[in-house]
Amino acid sequence: MRIALALAFSPVVAVAASTVHGHDAAPVAAKMRGICWEAGRRVSGEALDPIQSLGADWISQTPFGWVASVSTPAVTVSSGGSKTSWGFWGETDEGLMETARLARERGIQTLLKPHLWIRGGQWVGEIEMRSERDWKTWFDSYEAFILHYARLAERERMEGLAVGTELPKASRRAGDWRRIIARVREVYHGPLTYCANWHEAEDVDFWGDVDFIGVQAYYPLTKSAKPKTEEIRAVWSPIVARLRALSERTGKRIVFTEVGYRSVAGSLGEPWNWDVGGEVDLEIQRDAYRAMFESVWAEPWFGGTFVWKWHPKLGALGPAVGRAQRDFTPQGKPALAVVREYYKRR
Repeated sequence: MRIALALAFSPVVAVAASTVHGHDAAPVAAKMRGICWEAGRRVSGEALDPIQSLGADWISQTPFGWVASVSTPAVTVSSGGSKTSWGFWGETDEGLMETARLARERGIQTLLKPHLWIRGGQWVGEIEMRSERDWKTWFDSYEAFILHYARLAERERMEGLAVGTELPKASRRAGDWRRIIARVREVYHGPLTYCANWHEAEDVDFWGDVDFIGVQAYYPLTKSAKPKTEEIRAVWSPIVARLRALSERTGKRIVFTEVGYRSVAGSLGEPWNWDVGGEVDLEIQRDAYRAMFESVWAEPWFGGTFVWKWHPKLGALGPAVGRAQRDFTPQGKPALAVVREYYKRR
């Protein structure tokens, strides 16, 4: 898939559209086999080779917009060029473009997934304005932010774009999002998604305006310190039923635009939480991935996963050490074999 190809996603198959901008339609994979790429210092193409050997055919790249507080009606684009005082090279326009080109050379496509960051580290899902005037100002500012990246994605032929990520209070304003999505489609002609937080996805009213449903799939699974795979899979059963109903209601495929687990005992009760303490447990991460894949991968409405997350400097060889032992990354851990098992299936 090339970004110049608008893709239509049905609940059963993904269908490539006709030629656009002079590019021939490319085959569309049944699933998006994705990795959430960590932006850092400049990398060479070799940093992407382990992802290619894993069977992944997508990466997501995440540049940030910066906001002062949850009620500040302004979004600042962190970088319009090669340097930023707030982030890393990989988050700059130059870094995003070069990484996407290196990925494409290896048959790996890019989902550009802009995100917001609040100074002080508060979760962006708490963003909420205090007045209608502030909401209008916020959406005008956000529109400028997302159009910057829509133009970049179009220019660099990135194969997918998220119009927003984890904004459950803002996403209640469906009319504002429909206006923004329409503006984005004026400048970007590839597939669009919105990446809803796990508890938000069933309440979004503008799924009909995007091409597939994105879910940040950090569903609470179990508070057990060392659960069996069967126990984790049982928790997935009602989640899968709700997602199936959502796909049937909207006519859209569902992609887990983020899914991941820390290798820490007792961490599955709040999979999103970086701060849960406990002993290192490589098996709980492995078993959580297996239960997730066994629950959703064969579903016809399911469009794939983006595994959180991949540290380019770690590569894929050797056991995880230091912080990586407790981190979300599957690199150097038994969980990586599970991801490879499913990503290698065609």
